[in-house]
Amino acid sequence: MEEKPSNKVIIFSAPSGSGKTTVVKHLLAKYPRLKFSVSSTSRKKRDDEIEGKDYYFITPDEFKRQIAQGKFIEYEEVYEGRLYGTLKSEAEHIWNEGKIIVFDVDVKGGLRIKETYGNQALSVFIMPSSLDELRRRLIRRATESLADIEKRVRRADEELSYAGSFDRIILNDSLHEALKNAEIIVEEWINR
Repeated sequence: MEEKPSNKVIIFSAPSGSGKTTVVKHLLAKYPRLKFSVSSTSRKKRDDEIEGKDYYFITPDEFKRQIAQGKFIEYEEVYEGRLYGTLKSEAEHIWNEGKIIVFDVDVKGGLRIKETYGNQALSVFIMPSSLDELRRRLIRRATESLADIEKRVRRADEELSYAGSFDRIILNDSLHEALKNAEIIVEEWINR
């Protein structure tokens, strides 16, 4: 019988395009004790995204109403008019299943979650090899305009300054090595 994971959480944060979602998806596929916490957002759904799997897509007004009702663990206006956040009910639901929560959130949100859960939380920062490489990844993704990509790169420059506030840092200059390092970190945390 598998031991209950005692309400642990693992937070992955990084500038957009650093590879954190790729790392998280890999870990979720490898470790059945982990479960992804679906964030809420007020931005429009992309064609390849699935409601309730990638995000809960809600209107800005509904998002603000839920903020006022205290329903979020954390939330952030990441870009003007684009709110992102983690619902308390999502965390409770995952813990009730006896799973370890995995968050894939922006940098400031990750630090807020760590502050909320303290020693129950492991915070991991995925570090891109450079801002130029980050820009190339965002361009290859082809989901945003060049102007939006430049906004993300400017924001990434600021977000990199928070890396030292995280428990662990994984440099993603080789995806294979980044995934291997993530596995080591997660296995240590699960077995702690």
